[in-house]
Amino acid sequence: MSYIENIYVCLAAPMFLAILCLRKNSRQSLIFVLSGMTACLLSAYVSTYLAGLTRTDIVTASYEIAPVVEEVIKSLPILFYLLVFEPDKKNTYSGTLMVSLGFATFENVCFLTSYGTSELLRLLIRGFGTGAMHVVCGMVVAVGLFFLWDQIWLQAIGAFALLCFVITFHAIFNLFVNQSGVIFWVGSAIPLIVIFIYMLFLHREVDLS
Repeated sequence: MSYIENIYVCLAAPMFLAILCLRKNSRQSLIFVLSGMTACLLSAYVSTYLAGLTRTDIVTASYEIAPVVEEVIKSLPILFYLLVFEPDKKNTYSGTLMVSLGFATFENVCFLTSYGTSELLRLLIRGFGTGAMHVVCGMVVAVGLFFLWDQIWLQAIGAFALLCFVITFHAIFNLFVNQSGVIFWVGSAIPLIVIFIYMLFLHREVDLS
């Protein structure tokens, strides 16, 4: 196994044991986080394969291949949860964010082992910027599904539209952070600004009761 699989096993093993020991509500959150980590691992495989197949360099692949692969695979656990268990709005909203959290956490840990820990500022930017980007994408899908929930005829079209939106947002973010100077800083700050605006103005509009 390569280092990414070793990291996955080390993180997933204690989480899996905790899932077996916890009660239903707490167990569900950990299952979503573990699903997000698994989606991140699968995304790395698929993105690498497609980049090699199309002979795309790593920078170009980061905004042409990775956003599509990552957002599609990241959505699969939630789609499975919706279709099989038919949960309520609250569980779907929380689950979507937990999957994104697991995805972002595993991706950041892999980044840490690849590039080391010597540059604290770079790690802070990575942790808050890229982590926030994945959370924003999950938040958009969660809020979108929340408002489409009671309109069955809109669910399929709406889910596809939401997926297209987060893929585009993800690609633009990757394009910005692969630049230098002001563009890099602006790109890194955009997801944090979106979360801040959401918490100030929109969070209260989503009634999960």
